[in-house]
Amino acid sequence: MKNLSIARRYAKALLMIGKTDGKAEYYRQELDGVAGLVSRESVLEQVINNPLYNAGDRKKVLAALIDKLNLSGVMSSFLKLLFDKGRFGFISAINEFYQKLADDLKGVARASIVSANELSSEAVEKIRKALSKKTGKDIVLDIKTDPSLIGGVVTKIGDLVLDGSIKTQLLNMRESLKRGESV
Repeated sequence: MKNLSIARRYAKALLMIGKTDGKAEYYRQELDGVAGLVSRESVLEQVINNPLYNAGDRKKVLAALIDKLNLSGVMSSFLKLLFDKGRFGFISAINEFYQKLADDLKGVARASIVSANELSSEAVEKIRKALSKKTGKDIVLDIKTDPSLIGGVVTKIGDLVLDGSIKTQLLNMRESLKRGESV
């Protein structure tokens, strides 16, 4: 739990800078790029985060990474601060929080739709508009298919899950029958 509050605190600090200088979206892209690279390249993550290596050498690797990616001064300072405070290992969690905070700043919410069959563009647009109306935010959808649902749709937005799948309905009916309730 402490790790999450650390990540949230650093993400909020970076967002405050982005709000002030109007570059929150730019920092979003930079941070996402660095976090993605570090998560894909486990050797890079090990070299920068492993305390068994000399701290000066690890910082040189980070500086080379910053230089190679041509990062902004703010992002460069931010990453060096994370390193100096022993928090660079939290880069993925910080990025996750930053993405959510930047979405909130833009008035955007992300939702996922999982359906048994591919949805028509009209159906997707109807769902997007309904979610947008319900939340008061622009909705960015992640759409997937899962034939095991049999039919229907499962929608997730934040912590809210709207499960209208036939699979879940059948499971609920089975549980009701086990308890002796009429269906």
